[in-house]
This record gives sequence, C-alpha cells and structure tokens, in this order.
Amino acid sequence: MSEEPSPVLRADGLVGGYVEGVDILNGCSLDANEGEIVVVIGPNGAGKSTLIKAMFGLITPREGRVLFRGTDITGMPPHRITRLGMSYVPQVENIFPSLTIQENLEMGASQGRAELAPRMERMFEMFPILLERRRHRADGLSGGERQMLAVARALMAEPSVLLLDEPSAGLAPRAVAEVFQTVQRVNANGVTIVMIEQNARDALAIADRGFVLESGQNRFTGPGRDLLNDPKVAELYLGGATT
Repeated sequence: MSEEPSPVLRADGLVGGYVEGVDILNGCSLDANEGEIVVVIGPNGAGKSTLIKAMFGLITPREGRVLFRGTDITGMPPHRITRLGMSYVPQVENIFPSLTIQENLEMGASQGRAELAPRMERMFEMFPILLERRRHRADGLSGGERQMLAVARALMAEPSVLLLDEPSAGLAPRAVAEVFQTVQRVNANGVTIVMIEQNARDALAIADRGFVLESGQNRFTGPGRDLLNDPKVAELYLGGATT
C-alpha cells in the first residue's frame, strides 16, 4: 500500500488579516505536494490573496501555522523564506518598469550572483521573447510579457515552490492563454506551483488540485478536473453549467 505524499507546503487552520480584530482568513487550510499545480479560486473577498501572503510571510496569522518542507515558517520574513526555496509573484508591482529585462532578472538573483550567467541563460531558454528584448526597458512589454518577466525574475532565485497571485488579472484573452502556458512550462521544469486565479475555469483545467474559498474558509477541495465538472461549483463560482 503506497504512502500518501508529504506536502511540500502546508497551511493549517490560518486565522487572521491585515487589521487587528478583523479576520479575513477564518480557519483556512491548503497543501501542495511536490510537482503539483494547485489553484485557489473563490469570489472577491474570499481571502485568496490573504492566504498566499500569509504563506509567504507578508502577514502573520493570528492562529494556525505554515509548514515548508516540514519546517514551521509561520510569520518568517519573506527574504528568509526565499532562501529556503520559495518565491512569490504579486499581482501588481512585480517588475521594475524603468530597468531593462536583463536588469530585472539580475535583481531576482541578488542572493546568488555567482551563478548569475547560467541562471539567466536558463530563463532565456524558457522565455525566448525575453532574450530578444533583454536590453529593452520592461515598461515597453505587453501585459502578458510583463507577467513572463515577473515569473522569470522570481525563478532566478531557483525556488522549488512558486506562489502566483492572479497572474492573468487584467490581461486580454490571448495573453491569459500565454500566462497559463507559462505556468505549465515552469511546472514541467520541476517547480511546484500554488496559484490564486480569477479565471477559474482555465485555472482548474490545468490544476492537479483546486481549493475553493469563501469567507476565508475552505468550501470545496479536490482534483482540478473534478471541481471543474462539479455542477455545484460551476453554479456558484464558474458562472453557470459545466462544460
């Protein structure tokens, strides 16, 4: 009988928020196994972004804990979490617009500059469009290209787990498709992905597992395809009938 996989990242019973006495998370939990794409969906105000920020040490939960590879990292500063092997891409302000693409990537490798050249080469292999424009300022990129750069910049720290906060927000449909292809490509290179998403259907379609949050609590959990085809999930969170 095979053993259940041990989660590489686990959040247990998180309670808390940004203002003392006002909890956005109300006992929220999540786990991600090695090599998975895990997607978190739910209505606005459900606590999705708060959850991912709590896992990356940007807020300290009032209750509960976060474990990364068995180590309790609850409330640990983000720079220390990055050194352990986890990176985070926020929804906004995730690149330096006035710097070139190459300079953005260099900033992402600030903790390991001795291996800067081979890391950058790997990023250019994964994202050829960035190589073509490496000396261009980042503010000249399209929305989808900016997200590629943000992900590549985070990957310069060589994380084993990557947290993404709504990477497709505000993008045109073609750019959304490019972002999800990027997520799958990064995952295929051995990086575990935990992604908050507003494009719930597209996200669940590529997810190994999904978590549906509501009012800071877990409402549904299961394989991505199962949630995608669940009539109740479709009715409440996917805008209608299953496909």
